[in-house]
Amino acid sequence: MQKAAKVEGMKKVTVLCAGTWGVSLTILLAGNGHQVSLWSKFKEETEPLLSDRTVVRNLPGAVFPEGVKITNDIAEALEEDTDLIVMSAASPAVREVAKAAAPYVKEGTIIVNASKGIENGTLYTMTDIISQEIPQARVAVLSGPSHAEEVCRQIPTTVVVGAAVKETALFVQDIFMNKYFRVYTSPDVMGIELGGSLKNVIALAAGIIDGLGFGDNTKAALITRGIVEIARLGEAMGAQYETFAGLSGIGDLIVTCTSSHSRNHNAGYLLGKGRTIEEAKKEVGQVIEGVNSAQAALALARKYQIEMPIVEQVNEVLFHGKSAKDALADLLVRDRASEYSSLSWE
Repeated sequence: MQKAAKVEGMKKVTVLCAGTWGVSLTILLAGNGHQVSLWSKFKEETEPLLSDRTVVRNLPGAVFPEGVKITNDIAEALEEDTDLIVMSAASPAVREVAKAAAPYVKEGTIIVNASKGIENGTLYTMTDIISQEIPQARVAVLSGPSHAEEVCRQIPTTVVVGAAVKETALFVQDIFMNKYFRVYTSPDVMGIELGGSLKNVIALAAGIIDGLGFGDNTKAALITRGIVEIARLGEAMGAQYETFAGLSGIGDLIVTCTSSHSRNHNAGYLLGKGRTIEEAKKEVGQVIEGVNSAQAALALARKYQIEMPIVEQVNEVLFHGKSAKDALADLLVRDRASEYSSLSWE
């Protein structure tokens, strides 16, 4: 049996960015008895938390802890001997936040990435970006089926933390884990990152299916073939196949494709109803990570010469004006194929 890391007593944790996920993780970590600082660049995110901690934006029922330090000054947030930094920025902002934090991060500090996405242009994962911008840090990733709206209300959740060094993963595991937030560990950082990023693209397609009025059979087929596409690319990039059968793979994919909390599913639903992507973004009102990752996912598929037909059709709908109904039809009438090319008759 794996032993827990020995994290003695209270630790100092800084959460970078006060979106719904960052706030939810702040509530969790403070509840675990740690001394938490929450930073945001935007006063419109921090001022409501300072004035009324019982009304948390986008997190109904959440209560923000009194003991959390809230600041708009990143130097102040990181000035003390921080034991752990949590990166919870929306993926398009991770590089900017990492650059801002870099001068204040001490050698060997652990940063756990809780953001999901792939950077357009570079095709870097979020841990790649953090490692590049803050080379003095030890970087881990936290992912899995974990909607902020449920985590902040202590609804049981299970996730996985990945790191290149086992002791790093065990340290993060012990800081986060409690009776309602179970944390597993894994060495497959790449697999965890890809599962968490690409599931958002598939979730857009799942929402489109619901918007078009199709049923459970259709969505189950999409989820199943979606994880095949993600795993196919992941293996080509050096990830382990088992990861995509786990929490950051099929687990996160299922919840993101089916939940009313999912911004990606909700945006896809609006696309299926005939909205443009700009109209969908405005109506959802929060960052839709799948839109940001869709082009990068397609670029990776082409770079590694991997077939990803669902990702291709999502890009056609998002960026090339193709109707959702035509995209689904084109997925269904492709050439005949075996389910798994690795299986053969004797």
